[in-house]
Amino acid sequence: MNYTLTTPLFYVNDKPHLGSAYTTVACDAMAIFHRLMGDNVIFITGVDEHGQKIERTANMNGIEPKDHCEAISKKYIDLWNKYEISYDSFVRTSSSSHIQLVEEFYERVKKSGDIYLGRQQGWYCVGCEEYKDNNNKDKAYFCDTHQRECEWRDEENLFFKLSKYQKQIEDLCNKPNFINPKSRQREIVNFVSNGLKDFSISRIDIDWGIPVPDYPGHTFYVWFDALLGYLSAITQYKDTKLDNLLEDGWPADVHFIGKDILRFHAIYWPAMLISAGLDIPKKVFGHGFLTREGQKMGKSLGNVLDPVDLSNNYSNDAVRWYLLKDFQFGNDGDFQEKRFVEIINNDLANTIGNLLNRTSSMSRKWFKDSVPKINRKKIESHYLKEKSKQATLAFKEHMNNIEIKQACESVLSLAIATNTYLNDKAPWKLIKEQSNLEEVSSDIFCVLETIRIIGLLLIPIVPKLSSEILTQLNYNINKADWIKQLEWGNLKSGSKLPEPNPIITRLEYEQP
Repeated sequence: MNYTLTTPLFYVNDKPHLGSAYTTVACDAMAIFHRLMGDNVIFITGVDEHGQKIERTANMNGIEPKDHCEAISKKYIDLWNKYEISYDSFVRTSSSSHIQLVEEFYERVKKSGDIYLGRQQGWYCVGCEEYKDNNNKDKAYFCDTHQRECEWRDEENLFFKLSKYQKQIEDLCNKPNFINPKSRQREIVNFVSNGLKDFSISRIDIDWGIPVPDYPGHTFYVWFDALLGYLSAITQYKDTKLDNLLEDGWPADVHFIGKDILRFHAIYWPAMLISAGLDIPKKVFGHGFLTREGQKMGKSLGNVLDPVDLSNNYSNDAVRWYLLKDFQFGNDGDFQEKRFVEIINNDLANTIGNLLNRTSSMSRKWFKDSVPKINRKKIESHYLKEKSKQATLAFKEHMNNIEIKQACESVLSLAIATNTYLNDKAPWKLIKEQSNLEEVSSDIFCVLETIRIIGLLLIPIVPKLSSEILTQLNYNINKADWIKQLEWGNLKSGSKLPEPNPIITRLEYEQP
């Protein structure tokens, strides 16, 4: 079964920030999970490289827009490689294949009778790359997002007949699962209910963009161009044509985007696709923003968190766990460094790491450096077997529902329950009596077996750490057979256990 998911195509006006990494790490977790479940995954990411904001930024820095885009796009690719993001297709909207697709798509929409020449007047935010809902020339419009006044524009543009698709978009946005979370759906439904207006798909006097055929001086509006990157990502990756998209991974199962660009993805994009005779995405998921210590991050405040520095100072898995487990994906989140350190130490180093190390040490000490040999019938109804089964089912259900935080918590809860079980059973006391050896063997085996399942469940969330766990159990993972390997009892009795090593280094919090 195909499963196609996308990050937004990140705007290359500046280098990637923690918010970009947050979206992409979440997508990566979902992509890895669906691959483990046996789906044919196409994970799309990339960059949006056109528009006036990029043109102005490049000019301000005394370089050509193309050179600016090359430099910033490389930073995204380097960051995804550093975080070992498992994307399948990275699209750049300045590529010749993308430009060709935009022209082909435009011709299809034009044949549907949905393009006309008109005049656009209003206040325009270059930062948002959009006209605001205010056309009173005498009253300047202030953009709250970019904290600056908008520019008054009065120009000839090509328009797309969005109003023609009022009923179809209204029905689509009212569908239960098209827009997630529910709070975002309400925002869009309210907007659509007020009536859709045609929107301009070209700009004039902007050199850095894709020229509109037969309209000299016009370049495609950045949002008309950028949204098509999801299609060109597939056509480049699969070497396919627009008419063959259905069999090659389209429509997308889910677009993961920031809540600020939800309108473009939930309204404009589906209407454009319908006009072109193509299938619409199955789901649009608008997640929240990240702040730092209760404040919005910004260069002027000097509090921007660089994902490269975070990875260097801590580790990829530490960052991944904190972002995915501490923040409800869909809501806003506040990055607090003290909490970050506490969570990594409590969850990964103490609860999971210490459970592995102490159990492995006991097994090595009492059972000749090996996993205990046991009577398999004795563990068929073991308490930890049922707990592992419950956690596995919960993890799968939460991941399928894009409830990543809850999926993380289901694994952590299993580790906590296993620690409690080990403490209650106290095998270090039981082992003192030879008559208890069989009971101790079963308990140690079952704890190690539960840790194996924890390691398997953690693969989508913290890939390196999960690998460390399974290595210390001397267990070879076959990802193509992940579902079967999650079944209870696959740990091999008598297999040698290596010398325990901490799976993650405890972090130290330095008071600022």
